[in-house]
Amino acid sequence: MPSGADTLLLELFAIFVWAKIFGELFERLSLPAVLGEILAGIILGPHAARLIAPTANVYAFAEIGAIFVLFTAGLETRPQDLLRVGRQSLRVALAGVVVPFVLGFFYMRLRGGATHEAVFVAAAMVATSVAITARVLADLHVLNARFARIIMGAAVFDDILGMILLAVVSGIASGGGIRWLHLGVTFAEAVGFALFMIFIGPRIVRRVRPGLRHISLQNAPLVLSLAICLLLSWAAARIGMAAIIGAFFAGLVLADYAPEWRLQPRIHAINEFLAPFFFFTIGARLDVHLFSGDVLLDAFIISLLAVVSKVVGCGLPVLREGRPTALRVGIGMMPRGEVALIVALVGLQMNMVSQSAYAIVIFMTGFTTIMAPPLLRVLIRDQSGGKGTAAPALVAAREGGGDGA
Repeated sequence: MPSGADTLLLELFAIFVWAKIFGELFERLSLPAVLGEILAGIILGPHAARLIAPTANVYAFAEIGAIFVLFTAGLETRPQDLLRVGRQSLRVALAGVVVPFVLGFFYMRLRGGATHEAVFVAAAMVATSVAITARVLADLHVLNARFARIIMGAAVFDDILGMILLAVVSGIASGGGIRWLHLGVTFAEAVGFALFMIFIGPRIVRRVRPGLRHISLQNAPLVLSLAICLLLSWAAARIGMAAIIGAFFAGLVLADYAPEWRLQPRIHAINEFLAPFFFFTIGARLDVHLFSGDVLLDAFIISLLAVVSKVVGCGLPVLREGRPTALRVGIGMMPRGEVALIVALVGLQMNMVSQSAYAIVIFMTGFTTIMAPPLLRVLIRDQSGGKGTAAPALVAAREGGGDGA
């Protein structure tokens, strides 16, 4: 083996196995496995037990893992389902950006934090985790419900708005100010990209579909799907969005054909391998020694504000559909995840966010993710007597050997 390859393989083995062990423990406690994988990184990482210190190669694996988490979620979301709730989703997303940002910014300023640090923490409170939300909804068998489609659409809009907000705050924090022309172009590209993927992308796949029968390559639909996922992830990153948004749209484009091509169990198998590296490295970045009394108190207050801001901000736009729907949408938009951590990490790398502020964001991410599943489970059980509505694609995935996103 080339020099260092054996060390990398051992590192990947250790991370994968420990992440899965912690994930299994959390599943037995009726909590999302993703939290166990993050906790594994916190405990075993370089700031606690110091047993595993992820290298640059592992972080590269982690980025690919995040892409496949969102690709899997996209395969469960059909374009027409998003369009039916597009207006409601956009209103939910806008309110879900403004309210958390305002509350987070003013609290961080009141506690004496620097303006640039307050801006980054507030921006991290904005974006709902599409990956975590999709996984929770899939576990509860409600991906096909109307409120779930509103949540998924709003979460996508939320992430797009969050990345645009990141471009704004990064420009301000770096001293370069807001480059309005660049921001306008980025926004236009993001909107154009989303519209193209929703309206044109599925038509292109439909035209390509008959030709797959004449390809001798084994698993031709899977090969095409992986190529589309990687291409759109690159395209999204190229125009200033997160690569994970491109991956989600790749799944969206292929969602109508996923059951026919049996994509869910195959992509889920890839996701099962790569995703733990992403969630483990999230935890590994956290320095647990930073949680002194003041930081812990700030983290707890920010987490409460993160919960209230999403429940109120995202619930009010759909209140006319009934209080139960508003509560489910608000709580479904509660989990933060990859985009929040990306925002905080960018601030950390720019020396605009302190280690303590980064720890606050990690704590907030874990807190909101822990709170959402049991609250959603109670709300859904109250309405349906404990029975969810399984999405057909999810059922097909499970019958094919997978268990959803």
